[in-house]
Amino acid sequence: MRKSRYTDSQILAILKQNENGIPVPELCREHGMSSAQFYKWRAKFGGMDASMMKRLKELEDENKRLKKMYAEERLKAEIRKE
Repeated sequence: MRKSRYTDSQILAILKQNENGIPVPELCREHGMSSAQFYKWRAKFGGMDASMMKRLKELEDENKRLKKMYAEERLKAEIRKE
């Protein structure tokens, strides 16, 4: 998976600037990103603080690990079944 150019704190700072009244097109030009990316961030991280964002990332990582474990176990079960 591709790594983001922006850190969590940068994303929160950009969203906070918009909450303080800076228009989206100006923010996008200033930070070199698309407006679609901004709106994705706002939908996902809007209203969060740094600790909540960190917890969300931890849960996403744990979910990814559990999905991988499930896929491996499912494969083993299929092999045993044959």
